[in-house]
Amino acid sequence: MNDDLPSPADRRGVDEDGHAVVDPLCVAVVTVSSSRTLEDDPGGDAAAALIRDSENRVTARELVSDDFSAIRGTVDRLAGRDDVDCVVTTGGTGMTIDDVTPAACSGLFERDIPGFGECFRQVSYEEIGHRAMASRATGGIVAGTPVFCLPGSRAAVRTGLTALVLPEAPHIAGLATRHRFDDEGEP
Repeated sequence: MNDDLPSPADRRGVDEDGHAVVDPLCVAVVTVSSSRTLEDDPGGDAAAALIRDSENRVTARELVSDDFSAIRGTVDRLAGRDDVDCVVTTGGTGMTIDDVTPAACSGLFERDIPGFGECFRQVSYEEIGHRAMASRATGGIVAGTPVFCLPGSRAAVRTGLTALVLPEAPHIAGLATRHRFDDEGEP
């Protein structure tokens, strides 16, 4: 873990409405692609920049191929890290035969976040019209960690992060991990 990163207990708090939040939010970004590299990853670059610009932290950045086992293993491993409060995947949510991100991740979900996919498609519809129905963006909780699966385009990443994930993930992470902390916030 980063030496300058406060402990998980020290990053827990409440917002102005008394809701549990994690601040700053530590996010792992996983690009799913068989054709990209970390040096050529516009969607992952956009995600990392938006996370940093929102005064949160990118604590892991990985690229995996469009492979069910590789995606599942990477998301499961990252969700279990102490320096990861949220996992965002980019890519593999469309309609091609190798778009397996939703299936790989949903099998790990302890609890679904159905509203995420619904809201993503609604916001996307306002931007791109009926093509939004082809998105299989999804979300859920893995090992007490929110996981959001986004399409890989820069525009979709920007929409998903700015409209949905970054405003709400600190609260979802606070709720999902509340059972790990006692009344004093100690693990």
